[in-house]
Amino acid sequence: MGGQTERVFFPKLETFQEWYQGVVNAENQGGFVNVPLSDLEGEYLVVRPQAVIGVRVEPQFSSVDDA
Repeated sequence: MGGQTERVFFPKLETFQEWYQGVVNAENQGGFVNVPLSDLEGEYLVVRPQAVIGVRVEPQFSSVDDA
């Protein structure tokens, strides 16, 4: 077991939902998933969905409207 952990931040809920739908679709097709690296713009960690043990989702609340 690799024990790799990656913390990813999505700017909007919709962005996360689109990414997660890609995870679900890739798992059914035996493909790979790109996990965006938060500290490197435009860089990704490529994983097999069946190798992912868990996904933890936490909302980030802010008093500033970034829209």
